[in-house]
Amino acid sequence: MLDSRQVVSVFQTLGMTHIVWLPDSHLGTWEAELVAHPTLKLIRATREGEAIALAAGLWLGGAKPLVVMQCTGFFEAGDAFRNVVHDLKIPLPLIVGVRSYTAFVQGRSADTCPQFTEPIVRAWNVPYIWIDPTRDTAPMLLDTLRRFQSERTVGVVLWAE
Repeated sequence: MLDSRQVVSVFQTLGMTHIVWLPDSHLGTWEAELVAHPTLKLIRATREGEAIALAAGLWLGGAKPLVVMQCTGFFEAGDAFRNVVHDLKIPLPLIVGVRSYTAFVQGRSADTCPQFTEPIVRAWNVPYIWIDPTRDTAPMLLDTLRRFQSERTVGVVLWAE
């Protein structure tokens, strides 16, 4: 099981400088570890589109930001994401928490967020991977984000919640 300590360790290993986020549901459990980290800078955005813009500005300034948000916020950030990724060609990595995913696949939730998240990511034509923190490992998250970095491409980690 991937816990907050392991997740933050992956961010540090990759040389991330800033985590730009709007913590929701499971992703919010990382906050204490992020706040306590001596080198990662945590930036709390007010809206998801703002998170994308802040991270783009940090990247343009030479930083290595990571954007973390929930799926509904990713939907809201669509235009900022399109502009930064496809027009400006900024290779931002994102972690998108897919709220209610586990319950949805088990037929225990009518939340439509899990139904639409993956098709929307595919529609934006960006690489993505699913991470299930109950079964996947820190090396898998590390390898995925490292691949996005080495290919200098945007990449989305869909985090099953």
